[in-house]
Amino acid sequence: MTRIAAIEPIPVEYPDPNDFNTIRRTVLVRVTTDDGIVGWGECIAMWPEACKAVSTIITEGLLPAVKGMDATDTDTVWTTMRRHVWWYGEGGIASLAISGVDMALWDIAGKAAGKPLYALFGGLKHERLKANASSHVNKKGEAACVAEVVGFFEAGFTSCKLGFAKKGESDIGGDPDTDVSFIRALRAALGDEAEILVDIGNGVRWDVDTAISVANRMAEYRIGWYEEPLYPTDDAGYVKLKQNTRVRIASGEREFTEAGYRRQMELGAVDVYGIDPARVEGITGFRRVDALASQYGKVINAHAWSTAITTAASLHLSLASPNAEIFEYKPFDVVVQNDLVADRLWHRDGWAYPIEAPGLGIEVQEDVVRRIAMT
Repeated sequence: MTRIAAIEPIPVEYPDPNDFNTIRRTVLVRVTTDDGIVGWGECIAMWPEACKAVSTIITEGLLPAVKGMDATDTDTVWTTMRRHVWWYGEGGIASLAISGVDMALWDIAGKAAGKPLYALFGGLKHERLKANASSHVNKKGEAACVAEVVGFFEAGFTSCKLGFAKKGESDIGGDPDTDVSFIRALRAALGDEAEILVDIGNGVRWDVDTAISVANRMAEYRIGWYEEPLYPTDDAGYVKLKQNTRVRIASGEREFTEAGYRRQMELGAVDVYGIDPARVEGITGFRRVDALASQYGKVINAHAWSTAITTAASLHLSLASPNAEIFEYKPFDVVVQNDLVADRLWHRDGWAYPIEAPGLGIEVQEDVVRRIAMT
């Protein structure tokens, strides 16, 4: 039996060129077994205090609870971790901590079996997925914002997802008329076939009537979906929005648990669910939500927007899911994607293909991890 010997949370920080080198943070997790297998995971905690809290939960709570357990029995370990945090852990910081440990254990399970993760999930449901350039709209002026997205398609992407009201020099996300004008100009520049996905995001504060109006105005330019124009827990708002637009509604990336996703799916107001394995209690949690998506007939989209560790996990999960349509990449050079692993995870000719090496299929560069570790 391959037993859990050590779990090390490693908070890291790095400049993100997509946001003018704003410092981003996350927690990497290194799990070692008694027979020397190393697995890697991630907890996308982001804020400094959250990174510290996640690390404490892992070292003082989860490690003592699971040390010595079979590292390849991911379901049992996952259940043990959830039961340990029962008092404070239905979502939030505890779910982030569980996510990183669970992801690392799946990496170990794949390496122990000599198989890529998608094979442990039952095999591929897609030979490939459309590669999506997922970025923030933050350059100065409409023309510059349009030109940047056009550049993504010239670089081979076949889809784009555009976050509004982000840090930078753009006023996209500040005024509905400006936002619609941008989508109009972008559609004119890209032509009829390019897929445009709109992510309104946390920086926008619209009431439901404004959200409905913008959705219907953007529908003229054939956007593929319309993501989180309202606060995620505004149930009544999402129901009204769904009833008054034909555009697909997306949400979910800020949810933590299977129970939370089930509640949203039962409401029936969202079509596309963002799921982040570094947030939603790991690969195990992701697969449970994906099973719900199959039950309710929903589309899923892996939120793979942090490090290459989560990108690898998300790629395996997406290609093994019947509910995925695209796969997101950061279209900018960033250390946690380009340098963190030996071989960059990237599209080929506008498509995302499987990783064939065992486990997550990546070789984490530990010197890079230590270099970007928070002090």
